[in-house]
Amino acid sequence: MTLTGFKAQNHPQQTGVRGALDEVDDRGTEPEFVRGLEARFGKHFTLDVAAAAHNTKAPRYFTRADDGLAQSWAGEFVWCNPPYSNLGDWLAKAWAEWPETRGIVMLLPANRVEQKWWQEHVEPFRDRPRSPLKVEFLPGRMRFIRPDAVIGPKGDRPPFGCALLIWGAPEPQSSDGSTT
Repeated sequence: MTLTGFKAQNHPQQTGVRGALDEVDDRGTEPEFVRGLEARFGKHFTLDVAAAAHNTKAPRYFTRADDGLAQSWAGEFVWCNPPYSNLGDWLAKAWAEWPETRGIVMLLPANRVEQKWWQEHVEPFRDRPRSPLKVEFLPGRMRFIRPDAVIGPKGDRPPFGCALLIWGAPEPQSSDGSTT
């Protein structure tokens, strides 16, 4: 068997002809998990850029209608559990916004590292010296909150693990452009 010519893609359930399904993309993070991150970082998230009113993790948030990809994230400590059907655009936005934020933490599926979005936006930067991006693969399978979900006999965990992408707070720049 050869993988020559293989083109990785999101699962049809996420990006079929009809587009992404809200019931697949709307995976809220458990509040206890987010509160643990806030305790770890010593600050509260101020903006949830991919939320719904029923699952936001910060005082300010952008819904699908607000389009977090079209909004500024400047000055905020950002939480992002993006729709998994459109990860490339969310990663590009995080890189574009990061220098103006107080840091970004993004939750992603960890089973798609061969895909273009990971290879272009994560792999070249993860855990490299002087890179602002750190990647943490989480143990086990995360539990998500889904509206109107019917929990089956095996529970409500997706069939994949997750990773945190953490862009640290940018270092202040001096007037000559060097970091201080």
